[in-house]
Amino acid sequence: MPEPDSRHSEGGADQLAGRLRRLAAVTTDLLGATSIAGVTDVVTNHLTDAADAVLGSLSLLVDDDTLALVGIRGGREGVASRWATYPLAGRTPAADAVRAGTPLVLVGRAEIRGRYPDLEVASEGERSMVCLPLVVSGRPLGVVTLSFAGRREIDDAEMTFLGLLTDICAQTIDRINAQADAADREAKLAFLAEASERLARDLDYEATLTAVAEAAVPWFADWCVIALEDDGQLRTLAVAHAQPQHAGLVKELQERYPSSPDVPRGTYQVLFSGVSDLVPEISDDLLAQTAQDADHLRLLKMLDFRSAMACPLKVHDRVVGVITWVTGTQGRRFDTDDLAFGEDLAHRAAVAIDNAQLHTQLRDVALHLTHAVLPDSLPRLPDWELEVRYLPAGRTDAGGDFYDVVPLPDGRLAMFVGDVMGRGVHAASVMAQMRSAVRTLIALDPEPAAVMQGLDLVFERLGLEHLVTLVYAVADSGAGYIDTVNAGHPPPLIVRQAAVVPGEPGPTRVDMVVGAETMILGAGGGDRSVVRSLLNPGDTVLIYTDGLVERRHEDIDAGLARLVSACIETDSSDLDAVLEHLVVTLRDPTRDDDVAVLAARLTSATPPSGTNL
Repeated sequence: MPEPDSRHSEGGADQLAGRLRRLAAVTTDLLGATSIAGVTDVVTNHLTDAADAVLGSLSLLVDDDTLALVGIRGGREGVASRWATYPLAGRTPAADAVRAGTPLVLVGRAEIRGRYPDLEVASEGERSMVCLPLVVSGRPLGVVTLSFAGRREIDDAEMTFLGLLTDICAQTIDRINAQADAADREAKLAFLAEASERLARDLDYEATLTAVAEAAVPWFADWCVIALEDDGQLRTLAVAHAQPQHAGLVKELQERYPSSPDVPRGTYQVLFSGVSDLVPEISDDLLAQTAQDADHLRLLKMLDFRSAMACPLKVHDRVVGVITWVTGTQGRRFDTDDLAFGEDLAHRAAVAIDNAQLHTQLRDVALHLTHAVLPDSLPRLPDWELEVRYLPAGRTDAGGDFYDVVPLPDGRLAMFVGDVMGRGVHAASVMAQMRSAVRTLIALDPEPAAVMQGLDLVFERLGLEHLVTLVYAVADSGAGYIDTVNAGHPPPLIVRQAAVVPGEPGPTRVDMVVGAETMILGAGGGDRSVVRSLLNPGDTVLIYTDGLVERRHEDIDAGLARLVSACIETDSSDLDAVLEHLVVTLRDPTRDDDVAVLAARLTSATPPSGTNL
C-alpha cells in the first residue's frame, strides 16, 4: 500500500495553506520581471521554494525542435551543461509536457523509471516531479519542471495555483520576448539606417566598412570580420572584437589558418555561391572536426566559437566580399532572423539602398509588437454580440492602446479598454504588462473596485513610469446591469435600443457613463467611482480610446458630442458596420493616434443560475 501523503498528517493542511500563500506571492514577482533572467530567477528560486520543491528548472524553446535549459536549481553537478539543449522530440518528461500542452505529474521513483527508464536521476531516494508547460494562445514557449522529495501528490488547489503561475509566467515570457524582439529589430533597423547613410555619404569605402564592423560589436556579435575579394582571394579589411586583447588571436588565426577555397563550407563557399552560411550552434565536436591541429583547436576555443554566420557582400549578381559574425557562449544564438539582418546589412554595405525601406520595416515591427499582446479574437458568447476595431497610427513606432474581453465563471462578462501614454517599444511593453495584470486580477477578484485597487498596487510596486487610462466594466446579462469604473479614460457610452417603430429604426438615446472620481493609473492611486447602469436586450456598450474623439485644437467635449450624434444617427442593426462607420466618420486623419473601439451588445438575458421565473 502506498505511503500516505505527509500533507494529510497533523499540520498538513496548514502546510498546504502556507504553500498556497507563498505561491500567490510569486505572482507579483513574475509580473515585475523585465528579462528572461528575471523570470528564471523567480522560477528557480521563489517558485521552487514556494512549492517546497527540491529542484526547479526552466526550459525554453529556442527553435521548433530544440529546448534549452535556461536555469536550474538543484540536481547533480554538471546537469546544466549536459542539458544545455535537448530535442523537443526526445523521450523526456519536459519534452512530453510541451508537446502535449498539458501538465505531467509523476508520483514516486517507480513511476518515473517506468515511463522514462533512461532519464538522468536528479537525486537519490524517493521523489516526485511535475512538468508544467508554458503556453500562450496555443503556442508552446517552454516548460517549468519541479522535483519533490518523497511521494508528493499535487491536489487540485495546488495544481490550480501552479497552473495560474505558469500561465502568468508564460504571458510574462511572451511579453518579454515580444519586447526584446521589437527592441532588437528597432536596434537593427536603426543600425541599418545609420550604415546606409554613411555608406551613401562617405567616399572612403574601406573606412566606412571598418566603422560598420566596429559598430556591430558587441551588441550583435562578439567579433566581426569583413573581407573583400581581390583577384579571387579574400583580403581582410576590418576586424572588430568585443575584447580588444583578442584581436591579436583573430589575426593569428587568420594568418596561420587562413580560409581555404577547397573546404565545403566557409567564407570562400559564400564568396563563390553568393549564398549565406549560418551555423546556429558550434559544438565542441564540430570545433574538433574543423581544427587542423591542436594549436588550431586551442585558438578556436580561446576565441569562444559558439555561433557564426557569413553573408555575401553582393551587388546585383557579383559578390565583392564576405562579412562574418561570431558569438561566444554568452552571446546570442544566431537564428534565421539574425541571418536576415546580416544579409540586409551586407547588401546595404555593398549598394547603400534607399532609406524608405526602413520606415516600412519599422512599421512592421510596431504592428508585430502590438498584435503580439492583443487578443487574436473576441470570445463568442450566447447573450452577447462583440465587435472591436483597432487601427494603429500611421507612425513607425508602436502605440499603447489595448483591450480585452474575459468571460467570468459565474456567467458575467468583464471587458476593458486602456491607453498607455507615450509611444515606442517601452510604451507597448507597459501595455502588455497592463493587459496581463488586469487578466490576473480578474482571476483573483473581478469586481471593478478590486481590479482598480490591484492595478494601483501594481504601479506602486513595479514603479511603472508611464501613465495609463483605463475603463473596466463587468456586465451581468441575467441581472440586467453593468458596473463600470474609469481611470482617466474617455467615458463609455450605452446606446439604448428603443422599441421598433416603422420607418424609425435605431437607438433613441445614448447614455454617457460618468463617475465622480476617475483618477488616472500611475498618478498615485485613489478612490474611483463604480457606476452601475441598467442594461436591457438590444443595448450596446461602447468603450473606446481618445483617438476616436480627439482632434487638434478642439475641446474633447466637441468630439464626445460628435460621437453621441453619430451613434444616434447610425443604423444599429449590424454592429460590425456600426463600428466601421464610427471609425471612418469620426477619426481625425490628421491626428497621429491609435484608435481602439470595443462594442458589446446584449442580445438576450440569460437568468442567473438558480433564479425562479
